[in-house]
Amino acid sequence: MSANDGGSGLLGGHDGPTLRTIDERADMTEEVHDTAAEIASIESVPLPDGIDVANRIVVEHLHIYYGDFLAVEDVNMIIEPKSVTALIGPSGCGKSTVLRTLNRMHEVIAGARAEGTVLLDGEDLYGSRVDPVAVRRKVGMVFQRPNPFPTMSIYDNVLAGKRLNSKRLKKSEADDLVEKSLRASNLWTEVKDRLSRPGSGLSGGQQQRLCIARAIAVEPEVLLMDEPCSALDPISTLAIEELMKELRQSYTIVIVTHNMQQAARVSERTAFFSIEGAGKPGKLVEMDDTEKIFSNPQRQATIDYVTGRFG
Repeated sequence: MSANDGGSGLLGGHDGPTLRTIDERADMTEEVHDTAAEIASIESVPLPDGIDVANRIVVEHLHIYYGDFLAVEDVNMIIEPKSVTALIGPSGCGKSTVLRTLNRMHEVIAGARAEGTVLLDGEDLYGSRVDPVAVRRKVGMVFQRPNPFPTMSIYDNVLAGKRLNSKRLKKSEADDLVEKSLRASNLWTEVKDRLSRPGSGLSGGQQQRLCIARAIAVEPEVLLMDEPCSALDPISTLAIEELMKELRQSYTIVIVTHNMQQAARVSERTAFFSIEGAGKPGKLVEMDDTEKIFSNPQRQATIDYVTGRFG
């Protein structure tokens, strides 16, 4: 990747932790193959000349590999600041893989790598001198299943990331940060009288909001959410969706979801990914305003997916 070693605090050379699993690529139905010719014919859409990339995520000619296998091919997209962008598409098309490249989580899988450019605030997150740990502070992530640290209290769960990456906090500073983060995740009222209790004792929806509070506490610019509601009941899902609408006033949010109704409810922009067939790379088929993607998409593959013909 090209290096842009700007002074945004991302320089360094730490290695990230090793992930234990790789998402399995699901086989597609025969109807997916009906769209193969169209997807194969889509050319990379060039980014406008002279675009202002400040406070935006700009992805240019991104190719993502697991070893020698090309998992996702030639992604070009712009993610606008302080908005919600949804990534949709059938299983195995690379949505979550693309999401993980936005904070360099993909590369910690053995043999995985990315080629191309991912810019945030005009700086290449994959620059040769950029510290991936610093990238992950700037670009937080919330996973599919709530994952509070089971042996930690609610209070300590919120502070876990901050303590890992910062100097010792004063008690008053820690108290203020916990309250601020829990208020931002709409959880403070529900847990303020039991902060010393284990985070694992909360309901599923509360645990997910606790994980969002933990991500917020390190003061990122971007929040990545990988199917954050897939393990939740409808009431908890609604609470998370309402929270996303509030958080987009302060953060750039990118969400992967299989729920097209959810994408329509929470996002301003939607990117549709698809795949020609098993063993083929995923591709970005179309990206546009969410209303247009669901009401008047330009590609037949997108029409087929949003109308339920495949996927």
